[in-house]
Amino acid sequence: MGEGLAVSGFTLAWPWLLLLAPLPWLLRLGLPESDGSGQQALRVPWYQAVSGGASGSLRRPLLALIAALVWLLLVFASARPQWVGEIRDLPISGRDLLLAVDISGSMDTQDMVWQNRSVNRLVVVKAVAGDFIERRRGDRVGLILFGSRAYLQTPLTFDTETTATLLDESEIGLAGRETAIGDAIGLAVKRLREDAASDRVLVLLTDGANTSGEVQPLQAAEFAAREGLTVYTVGVGAEEMRVQDFFGSRVVNPSADLDEDTLRTIAERTGGRYFRARDAEGLAQIYEILDELEPVESDVEIIRPVSELFYWPMGAAYALAVFAALLTLSPAGLRRGAPA
Repeated sequence: MGEGLAVSGFTLAWPWLLLLAPLPWLLRLGLPESDGSGQQALRVPWYQAVSGGASGSLRRPLLALIAALVWLLLVFASARPQWVGEIRDLPISGRDLLLAVDISGSMDTQDMVWQNRSVNRLVVVKAVAGDFIERRRGDRVGLILFGSRAYLQTPLTFDTETTATLLDESEIGLAGRETAIGDAIGLAVKRLREDAASDRVLVLLTDGANTSGEVQPLQAAEFAAREGLTVYTVGVGAEEMRVQDFFGSRVVNPSADLDEDTLRTIAERTGGRYFRARDAEGLAQIYEILDELEPVESDVEIIRPVSELFYWPMGAAYALAVFAALLTLSPAGLRRGAPA
């Protein structure tokens, strides 16, 4: 695969295969010519166009040249030409981080402002949490979506860009309209239990209380603590919102259902912290704090990207072979190549 090369640029993975280039000419010189008495194993209708009978010499220089080029291109492709890129540093932290995002019906509450317009909570979470995910290069990051049920949307992967994209494509109510906080934590424990990572982290974001699921949140927190899973909980939602009704406008608390006590207890029992996000700026600050609490800094693995280029000479050989076949099979080509 081109390992161990000190400089970047073009190289051949198996250069020794170039020694096969003169093989057809060596066989022609070393093998006795056929006397024509044997039975033909394959009938080629245009054989006379490229063969010269007993002498074995090619009568058509163009076809001989194409045949030689096709062979050389195939030998060159078999030597695996490659382009070796510059050396890159790949940070490896040994940390597995799961992000559990609430997509229940209450996340549709429009009490947030993003880019000077009123939006629901999930829009802000997608923007801020998506940026947080993409910054976690070096960690394996996974995504859990939960409502009435909890689903593993993305398994743990170094592909943070894809994980952020799948978060952006999530929709409210996709997992049900209620909130299963305990099941989300339980699913994270199940997925991280067999991992060998030194640090295992769950960031759980919700705007409500546990109203569904088979596992109670505090029971799930006990499971997480026993497995060494650190849980950071984030309660999202504004504390004041003006709404219109029959009697005019009034101010309400859209986060009245947020169970902060349970979220705080979950974090304390697992060695994490509880955060409160009342707006987009507050949520962004929370994820900056999480970056500080769980830094990406780690050992560095040296990699050198390698791009395979064998398909270019192989494709050229195929194109030349097709051209030669069309040339010899055409009536004019057969007449020109017919024996005198």
